[in-house]
Amino acid sequence: MNGPIGDTFEDSLAKFTGEEQKVEMRYWLMKSEPGEFGIDDLERMPDQTHHWDGVRNYQARNMMRDDMKIGDRVFFYHSNCAEPGIAGVMEVCREAYPDFTAFDPDDPHFDPKSTPDNPRWFMVDVRFVRKLKRVLSLKELKESPQLQDWALVRRGNRLSVLPVGADHWHFVLSLE
Repeated sequence: MNGPIGDTFEDSLAKFTGEEQKVEMRYWLMKSEPGEFGIDDLERMPDQTHHWDGVRNYQARNMMRDDMKIGDRVFFYHSNCAEPGIAGVMEVCREAYPDFTAFDPDDPHFDPKSTPDNPRWFMVDVRFVRKLKRVLSLKELKESPQLQDWALVRRGNRLSVLPVGADHWHFVLSLE
């Protein structure tokens, strides 16, 4: 059954069955060095929106390309700085598309094996939602028993993109 133009599949199904369909929001954490691009930089961008480029790890790329959806919430994590930690919240506002920085020989993220016809790397667009009331330091997060099974606090995890379970997401926000 086709719904009116403009209806999503979920809207049409809900009208047909009388049941509202729920799409589950996912949560993420994305790391950036604040000296390169921090939460303040995102807040100052036009429409408080910017592409998240330069991810050069296949596992992180796959999560961005295959799993991130518009509306997903993301912790903005400041890494490689005096006080690493979660500085704010953003949301995915455009799903994965080829990372054009990989095609530019003058860009530090250039990859000669990635081409517009056969892109190797992808990025998403994110929109600023808010800064946290305070930076939640990695040290504090590691000391929280409720987070001990989260990849961020486990030794040796260096991925720049990580999934966050709903329980961890809500607990982290309660620490503000």
